[in-house]
Amino acid sequence: MVTTQTGALFLHPDRNLAMELVRATEAAAIRSAPFIGRGDKLAADGAAVDAMRKFLGTVNFSGLVVIGEGEKDNAPMLFNGEVVGNGQGPACDIAVDPIDGTSLTAAGRSHAISMIAVADRGSMLDASSVFYMDKLVAGHEGIGVLDIRQPIGENIRALAKAKGKPVDEMRVAVLDRPRHEGLIAEIREAGAGTRIILDGDVAAGINAARHDSRIDLAVGTGGSPEGVATACAVKALGGFIQGRLAPGSDAERERGAAAGLLFDHVYEADDLVRSDNTFFVATGVTDGELVRGVRRERGVITTESIVLRSRSGTIRRVIAEHQEEKWLS
Repeated sequence: MVTTQTGALFLHPDRNLAMELVRATEAAAIRSAPFIGRGDKLAADGAAVDAMRKFLGTVNFSGLVVIGEGEKDNAPMLFNGEVVGNGQGPACDIAVDPIDGTSLTAAGRSHAISMIAVADRGSMLDASSVFYMDKLVAGHEGIGVLDIRQPIGENIRALAKAKGKPVDEMRVAVLDRPRHEGLIAEIREAGAGTRIILDGDVAAGINAARHDSRIDLAVGTGGSPEGVATACAVKALGGFIQGRLAPGSDAERERGAAAGLLFDHVYEADDLVRSDNTFFVATGVTDGELVRGVRRERGVITTESIVLRSRSGTIRRVIAEHQEEKWLS
């Protein structure tokens, strides 16, 4: 909660906050665009971080970075615990990823986004002490049907029944990692198809929760911070998410336990983000199913963003045209 200079008291993020935040994701996407396909993910990420931080400083809020860049990627800015914004307006927890998919950007591949998730102050789970989390994400049909403790085949069949689809028409998104070889085999043995993604499991989770997506389910082990950010979006979409922490060592488990995290415990959406007023904003860096990437043509830069809010249950798409000359300096 924040008291402004005028004495007004703000308990929650207001309705206009997301439209201010989209300027920050647009800026990060635009600044990273020159590095698409250049093979230098650190340069792309650095440009995006600098741009996002600059624009966040103008936003009317007091944002505490619960999920940031520094500890994970050795990025110079937007670290966990940093406070951003102009200090006026609502007090919020924020999760930022100036580029979710730095490797995708460097290689010129699809599905890289710039994203910010926001919720009431103190409501986001700080899972930064345990890097990985097993995740299961779907649309509203998964509520009361899916359970991360069940074999993946059972979950696929249950969700297919709830959606009224044949199992062989189900598509499951999984990160392309050696740890998922067995999981991918089980999905295919169940009769479903896979959508193997190279990076960017936030976008995959959101697509699984969308009603008009070709992805029915997102599953596998990915970043714990990304799980919390995904939960903000899934709440706005009325979808389903569960997570279960997956420490990689005894030392990591001990750090997590010291931070109050629970193991052998299923984190539901309300455990990952306790607020019922979440925002999620993403702008495309490269083309993907969620949003189109940055485009330059005849002196105009075009961006596409998606803006989600859980309290109102709204999904907005923002197509913006930016005069390129304004971004040359």
